[in-house]
Amino acid sequence: MRGTRAQTNTWRKEGVKLNKQQKQKKETTIDSYYSPNGTEGERSANDKPDIAANWIQAVEELKTQLREAEDNWEKNLKIKISHLETEALELKQENSVLKAKIIQLKNEAKEMKDEIKRVKDNLQRKSDQKEKDDQKARDEIQSLRTRIKQLESSDLTRQQDTIKQNKKNEKIEENVKHLIHKTDDLENRSRRDNLRIIRLPEDHDKRKSLDIILEEIIQENCPEILAQEGKVEIERIHRSPPVFNPKLTTPRNVIAKFKNNQMKEQVLQAAKKKPFRYHGNMVRITQDLSASTLKARKAWNTIFEKARELGLQPRIKYPSKLTIFLQGKVWSFNTTEEFQAFINKRQDLNRKFEVQPQNSRESSKGN
Repeated sequence: MRGTRAQTNTWRKEGVKLNKQQKQKKETTIDSYYSPNGTEGERSANDKPDIAANWIQAVEELKTQLREAEDNWEKNLKIKISHLETEALELKQENSVLKAKIIQLKNEAKEMKDEIKRVKDNLQRKSDQKEKDDQKARDEIQSLRTRIKQLESSDLTRQQDTIKQNKKNEKIEENVKHLIHKTDDLENRSRRDNLRIIRLPEDHDKRKSLDIILEEIIQENCPEILAQEGKVEIERIHRSPPVFNPKLTTPRNVIAKFKNNQMKEQVLQAAKKKPFRYHGNMVRITQDLSASTLKARKAWNTIFEKARELGLQPRIKYPSKLTIFLQGKVWSFNTTEEFQAFINKRQDLNRKFEVQPQNSRESSKGN
């Protein structure tokens, strides 16, 4: 449609240009009758017949030009009218299309407006619900804060009570440990006149009483004590435990209480210097101690044997302290943990003591 309009404008310009040219030609034809430098009165008499002929010819040419211009103008006018009608039809069609689009856009706008309204209503409902939920959450948070403060206050009170109770428990544990230590010490002191005979076969006391067997052991291994002190005076002697268990592979220990503490000490010192025998069987004589003290001493067995192999001259001091002789100095340890920390600082000893203490192995088995 734009191309048609441009073509119509071009034709309009050409028609106007042609009319101007024809008018100019007409004016030139009429004016050519006159001289540019003279007037009709000044022309000569000889030129008058020629002027009439030229005038008629000019009029005829003018008529011809007017007819041609009229025909051209009519043709151009028809063409223009045709183009205008075409443009009007196209504009009408465009108008119809635009009206349809406007109607469609109005419908779409209406639908969009309805959709916006629905979305707005939905958002409003959601906003109201969210506000309610937020208010509910704020109320719950405030309630939780109140409860937390109450719990913190209660927890602080419990912590203070727990600290007090822990202090009491620590004090009780210290007292219990002290009482256990005192009890063990009292028990050990009550056993100071006792000797424990280990590995004495069970069949010997079936033929003889245990007091006679003990006297024979002393006579066989340290007769000078009997020669000096005389007869062995025993207050009581028995197997421990008192009931025989056939499942045991080792004989039960024999516990003997001496009436003479001096003789008991002499026998004990003699047993430390050399191993005792009885009828060819190796027997071992030690100080009788409480069960807890024996358990604490038993924890040193593995370390004791290894230290003996290394020539460290190990000794178990009362009640259960290990001493070794190293680099000209005597070192003492109350627990196996102290000894382990000691050898960890000495690489030469750490490589040699690669075995765990016996109590550590027993605790790992218990776990």
